[in-house]
Amino acid sequence: MDAPPSLSVSELTQRIKGLLEGSFPSVDVDAEISGWKVYPSGHAYFTLKDEGAQIGAVMFAGALSACAQRSLFKDGAKIKARGSVGVYPPRGNYQLVVRRMKLVGEGDLMQKYLELKAKLQQEGLFDAARKRKLPYLPKRIGICTSEAGAVIHDMARVLTRRFPYLQIRLFPCVVQGEEAPASVMKALKYFNTEWRPDLIVVARGGGSFEDLFCFNDEALVRAVAGSEVPVVAAIGHESDFTLTELAADLRAGTPSIAAEMSVPEYVKERDRLSRYSALMRSAVVSKGEWFAQRLDHLSDTLASALALYGERVGRRLEKVSTRLNLLSPYAVLDRGYAIVTRESGEVVKEAQAVASGEVLGIRLGQGELKAVAQK
Repeated sequence: MDAPPSLSVSELTQRIKGLLEGSFPSVDVDAEISGWKVYPSGHAYFTLKDEGAQIGAVMFAGALSACAQRSLFKDGAKIKARGSVGVYPPRGNYQLVVRRMKLVGEGDLMQKYLELKAKLQQEGLFDAARKRKLPYLPKRIGICTSEAGAVIHDMARVLTRRFPYLQIRLFPCVVQGEEAPASVMKALKYFNTEWRPDLIVVARGGGSFEDLFCFNDEALVRAVAGSEVPVVAAIGHESDFTLTELAADLRAGTPSIAAEMSVPEYVKERDRLSRYSALMRSAVVSKGEWFAQRLDHLSDTLASALALYGERVGRRLEKVSTRLNLLSPYAVLDRGYAIVTRESGEVVKEAQAVASGEVLGIRLGQGELKAVAQK
């Protein structure tokens, strides 16, 4: 028998390629992503694996850009991929060419989170402009968290250590599961209507994304944003961001950090107040001395100005008096003239206007005379 014809590597690879690609033109695969990497070309190369096997995968730029969840793909993400099996001849590798891919499990929750976040952000619930400053020295703080566990104890310890004279009230809440949103909203209503604190803290310890997802409830987020009392939210750990935290007036990384951010340290504030008081007393004394010196200087300046002004007014009065004397008809009398008047005070200007025997007054430069007219 003749030996079968030999094949080149390329020929063998092409036969394998034809068989695989023909057998799996379209297939859905549930897997976990590993080694996710997007190259400058826009293509993503990664591995799909489960407990028993793995297969290389590629998602070309066009397919990746059309995927709404592309920013969520990362190592460890659980996904459902649809694509076709292909062979890359230069390396002799078979791979899954992914056309579509979506997250499952946590990914579905993440998609809901992103959609609600976009909606509320569009409405302005997360805008920095609507967030209020916390009161500088709150007297009463309301806490919404579980009465069990370390959170409330850690917060109470931090709050009382920093500012011993606080009134702290806990409204016990369910902080995980379906009942959590309604429970926290009930606490918010209580603190807004019945026991009115200066500040509300909504807190929960760490947990998985699923554990914290109740704090992404739309009604709860709106209740936090609509609270008349400023709200500090501390849900989970530093890296966790729930929508409740985005809607609060201030977000803290952990419940203990929330407690630290809510009140200043009493001892430091007392010492600072004492320093400010001493500085103010010193400033008042210094300012008082400055004003006294300034008043003395102004007094001297005013006295000099008044004296100078008096001299100027005196000289002007002398000039005016001289002019008035020159213009006065009585100044003529000093040169020997006289003014003749009737008893009525009328000045006599013509002799013929005077009747014989009429009594006349004669005003001289010095004194007056009475005379009887004769014709």
